[in-house]
Amino acid sequence: MKSILLCLLGALSFWAAGCGTSQPSATTESDNLTSDAGQSVRVMFYNVENLFDTLDSPDTRDGSFLPDGSYSWNSYKYYTKLKRISKVILNTGAWNVPAVIGLCEVENRQVLEDLLRTTPLIKFDYGIVHEESPDERGIDVALLYQKEIYSPIAHQTLTVTFPDDPDDRTRDVLHAVGTIGPDTLHFFVNHWPSRSGGQEASEPKRMRAAAVVRQAVDSLLATNPNAKIILMGDFNDGPENRSMAEVLQAEGDSTQLEEGELYNYMLPFFKKGIGTHKYRQEWNTLDQFVVSPGLLQAQEGFYTDWSSATIVREEFLLEEDPYNPGNRPYRALLGPRWHGGYSDHLPIILELKYRSDL
Repeated sequence: MKSILLCLLGALSFWAAGCGTSQPSATTESDNLTSDAGQSVRVMFYNVENLFDTLDSPDTRDGSFLPDGSYSWNSYKYYTKLKRISKVILNTGAWNVPAVIGLCEVENRQVLEDLLRTTPLIKFDYGIVHEESPDERGIDVALLYQKEIYSPIAHQTLTVTFPDDPDDRTRDVLHAVGTIGPDTLHFFVNHWPSRSGGQEASEPKRMRAAAVVRQAVDSLLATNPNAKIILMGDFNDGPENRSMAEVLQAEGDSTQLEEGELYNYMLPFFKKGIGTHKYRQEWNTLDQFVVSPGLLQAQEGFYTDWSSATIVREEFLLEEDPYNPGNRPYRALLGPRWHGGYSDHLPIILELKYRSDL
């Protein structure tokens, strides 16, 4: 069955288009994005920081998120968390809410259904692409999509294993393929292994995740060099780290991409010290969009250009940092304490623009 799905995914990539050039840039103003839904669609990624329900899942380590757990997790906190996430999605969308949303740190499909059923998002008729991951904490990645804009065709999960540590389990990568208008697009939603134990010690695991994703991308590009591919996620490495720059081959200059290289929209942000997550006094650009040349250089259909990527830094998502200069993400949890905010990560947006010809 898996081989049949892979063949289907490869064949579908024949529908992708084109070539051309564009110029890289970095912007942090979400109002640079057009509100004309007929000419563009938005893709969003958001690490929602521990979206757990209040029920016990015996096969995962979710004990901290039970009413008698260390977070004293209850219905009030859970539904407040859902409302916070919906507010972020609606505000970052302006008049054009995201057509496709990648999420990570979601416990299961039920929390996604609750998000879409019990909040104002119910008005937008989102569908769900989700599979359970083998992660020990029980957190997964997922894709939400507006049914009237994105038509799913197939999806699969890419399992990341570690030959040197076979008992360790991490999140699967979700690969979804579907159509928006005349175009077929491939979305990879990632949440790579954390930096627990230190960046250097944990780096080989993220390099392994990068190799798994790179192999899948290579398979698509071998079938169709112009395939339109979007990688998004919390990679737990920055654009400059080896997993991104060397293994994934995600570069930061769209005008000088060599064969096989991908374009990382977040490298310009990183160079300016603009991040999505703050550790102590340092902002890190862990949440990223990476695209294939077929999307970056498309002469027809959907494409991205120098102004397409945004880190959303709305005031309500930030608070003053009492320990370090500047501000920090307004978190839902702070240590074992309910803090009442949104997430320890900021969301990112990628605008897909459209043209019928040049």
